[in-house]
Amino acid sequence: MSRGATRFSEITEIVTGLSDRLLAQRVRELEQSGLVEREVIATTPVQIRYRLTERGADLMQAMQPISDWGHRWGV
Repeated sequence: MSRGATRFSEITEIVTGLSDRLLAQRVRELEQSGLVEREVIATTPVQIRYRLTERGADLMQAMQPISDWGHRWGV
């Protein structure tokens, strides 16, 4: 989601081992926290995309140095 709107199926492809049920629960929690917003696109079938809110993007920016450190040290 940090790169833009993301569909549920795209998230499950990226995060291996994550069940649909757990992902749905986490996305709802992120919505309730104001970090993610859900967009319903009226197509057939209906598409749902998730994107970071301004608050979520701000959090991602704050966490980026920690993510960089983890990648550098293989953690």
